[in-house]
Amino acid sequence: MNDIDRLLQNDSFANALLDSLPCGLLVVDEKGRVQAINNILKQVVGVTKQAVLGKGSGDALGCVRASEHPQGCGSEEGCRNCEVRLVAFAALSKNKKQMARANLQLITDGQVRDVTLLFSAVPFTYKNKRFANLIIEDVTKLCLFSLPDVKAGFRGIVGQDQKMKELFDTIKQVARTDAPVLIQGESGTGKELVAVAIHEENSRGHKYFVPVNCGALPEGLIETDLFGHVKGAFTGAIRDKKGRFELADGGTIFLDEVSELSPAMQVKLLRVLQDGCFERVGSEKTVRVNVRVISATNKNLEEELTAGRFRPDLYYRLCVMPIFIFPLRDRLGDVPLLAEHFLALYTEESFGKKVSLSPEALSMLEAYSWPGNVRELENILQFALAKRQGDVIEPEHLPPALHLNISRPFTRRRREPKLQAVDVAAALKKAGGNKRRTAEILGVSRSSLYRFFGRQKSSRKAG
Repeated sequence: MNDIDRLLQNDSFANALLDSLPCGLLVVDEKGRVQAINNILKQVVGVTKQAVLGKGSGDALGCVRASEHPQGCGSEEGCRNCEVRLVAFAALSKNKKQMARANLQLITDGQVRDVTLLFSAVPFTYKNKRFANLIIEDVTKLCLFSLPDVKAGFRGIVGQDQKMKELFDTIKQVARTDAPVLIQGESGTGKELVAVAIHEENSRGHKYFVPVNCGALPEGLIETDLFGHVKGAFTGAIRDKKGRFELADGGTIFLDEVSELSPAMQVKLLRVLQDGCFERVGSEKTVRVNVRVISATNKNLEEELTAGRFRPDLYYRLCVMPIFIFPLRDRLGDVPLLAEHFLALYTEESFGKKVSLSPEALSMLEAYSWPGNVRELENILQFALAKRQGDVIEPEHLPPALHLNISRPFTRRRREPKLQAVDVAAALKKAGGNKRRTAEILGVSRSSLYRFFGRQKSSRKAG
C-alpha cells in the first residue's frame, strides 16, 4: 500500500480533501440519502453536515421558495428537493454524468437570496454499492457569460416553440398518472426522449426505465425477450432468464415501434396490459408485475386498425393517454436552438473549442424541410464538425445533399452589428436579465448574443 492509499483510508485526510474543493459536494447513495458532505456547501447554500447527513439529497438546498416551480411538483417539500434529487437519481439510473441548472430563491438565516445553481452528478461504485458525487456550484455572478439557459427545453428535450411548450405541459400532466401512454410522431422526432421524460417526472422515476425496440427483434426472440424463459424451454436455454417486463417491475417499459408486433404477440401483450400477468416461455407459473407501459410508433395506428394489422382492443389499451410530437419542419424556429445544443454537446465531448454556425449556414438549415427531423439535424452537424477547419461552420461544410434539397430559397443574412460589452450590459439591464429581449434591443439574434457571452467568458479565463 503506497502513501496515497494510506492517506485516503484516513477519515481526517478524506474530509480535508473534500473541504479543499472550490465547490459544494455531496455524496449520495442509491436512495438519494446524503452520506458525505464538505464544508464549502455551507457557503453555497447555507446548510451544515449535521443538518443533512443521512437525509434526502434535496435537503441540501435548505429552504427554497415553492413559487419558483409553479408548474412543477406543486408543494414546498417537492420543490425543495426536485432539482437536486432528480439530477442525482438521473445520474444513477442512466449511469452517466448529468447536469442541470436552476434559478432559485434560497432562504438562509432569514435572508432571501436569488441564486443560480449548477448541479453536476457523477455516478460511481464502491464495494459493490452505487453512489453519486453531486457537485453544487453558485454561478450567479457568471450568468452574464453563461451558455443558453438550460430551461430552453424540458428533461433533455430542447425546444422553445409553442408546440413544444404544449408538449412539455402534456408530459407533466401525463406523468401524474400511471395510465398507458401512446406516443406518435415521425422517425427522429424524439419519441424515446419524451418517454424518458414521462418516466422521470412520474413517481417511478427512481426505478428502471426499460426500452424495447419491437421492430428490431426477430419474431422467434421477442416473446422470450419480453417475458423471459426458464431453463430447458428451448435449445440454448441453459438457465432461467427474466424478460423485460420483469426487469421493469415497479418502473416503466417503453415499447418502441409497437406497430411491428405480430398478431400473436399483440394478444400476449394485451393480457399483460389487462391484469399485469404473464408466463415465462416454457413455464406454467404466472408472474405478476406492476409496470407502467409507454409505447410509440411512427405509423398511423388508426390506419393500421383499418387495414387489420393492429388489434382494436390493444390499441384502446395502449392509447389511454395519446401524445403527438410535431415534426421539425413544423417548428423551424427551434433549429438555431437545437443546432447550438448539438454543437456545444459534441465540442464539449471532444474537449474542443466552441464552434458556431455562420449566418449563411444557419439560413440554409432553417430553409430545409427536415424529413429526418431532429436526428437528421444532429447527423448533419456531426458531418459539418468533421469538415470545418476553424471555429465557424460555413455553408460549404454542410453535406451536399442539403444544398440540393433546400425546400425554399433563402437569403443571406445581413452581417449583424459587432457587439460591445457596454451596450450588452445596458441592454441586459433594460431587459431585466431576459436574454431574448436583450437580443431584440440590440438588434441581433440570440445565437449572436450567446456567442458574445462565450467569447467574453473565454477572454476572462485567458486573462
